[in-house]
Amino acid sequence: MREIHTDDIIKAVKELCIKANTILPKDLNEIIDEKVKTEKSELGKQVMGDISENINCAKQIGVPICQDTGMAVVFMNIGQDVHIIGQALEDAVNEGVRQGYEQGLLRKSIVSDPLRRVNTGDNTPCVLHIKIVEGENIDITVAPKGFGSENMSGMKMFTPSATENDIIDFVVNTIEKAGSNPCPPIVVGVGIGGDFEKCAYLAKLALCRKVSIRNADKLYADMEAKMLERINALGIGPQGFGGSTTALAVNIETYPTHIAGLPVAVNVGCHVTRHASQTI
Repeated sequence: MREIHTDDIIKAVKELCIKANTILPKDLNEIIDEKVKTEKSELGKQVMGDISENINCAKQIGVPICQDTGMAVVFMNIGQDVHIIGQALEDAVNEGVRQGYEQGLLRKSIVSDPLRRVNTGDNTPCVLHIKIVEGENIDITVAPKGFGSENMSGMKMFTPSATENDIIDFVVNTIEKAGSNPCPPIVVGVGIGGDFEKCAYLAKLALCRKVSIRNADKLYADMEAKMLERINALGIGPQGFGGSTTALAVNIETYPTHIAGLPVAVNVGCHVTRHASQTI
């Protein structure tokens, strides 16, 4: 049994909030730089160049990559041999978010009630997902989610008679309707299976997977490739100005489901699909 104090959790979450908002994951940065060279539209190529420059400048001077520093989504894999001491875990995570957004001078975008719309002033509460795993460590991922892209997400409760093409059509149509709103080029997270809330969780989790890694199951890896090809054929292009780069990657995550169901969720991430991780 290993003891971990919530002070360490607060510190890690604080640092991850700042890092995720100022430094894009290396693999995503690299594919954006690559698309600067391969984008077919001249205007699209210029826009991709501006995006790349913005990312590099943010990293160099330590400012947010995007003015929408998002709602903090925190994934925690907690080893079952960990004993957490200190304050309540959820309070500690929110304290880390509070400190990160205040010390990092990050925009506070959270309202305390969905209808009354009063800003909480510190970007809390976060959305916290906890999973108990083997071991004596805690893996933390902070994924700030801007709502220009979040608002373009979608979900459909298919029946088991739905085909692979039906699912691909749904994902592509979701992105086509989104148009320029999610600040393309985008990363597309797709959750397939589970139930109503599980597939939405999978779609969000998919956005935290490296864009350089394909699904380990060939069936779903092939679907990722087909979706990406069709999405890029839409011609929406960088920031909606037209071109061959509408999406940078499509990541699919799956889970067993009920014999009567086939839920599918699409979570859209903008070109600033941010996440940072740490193990304590």
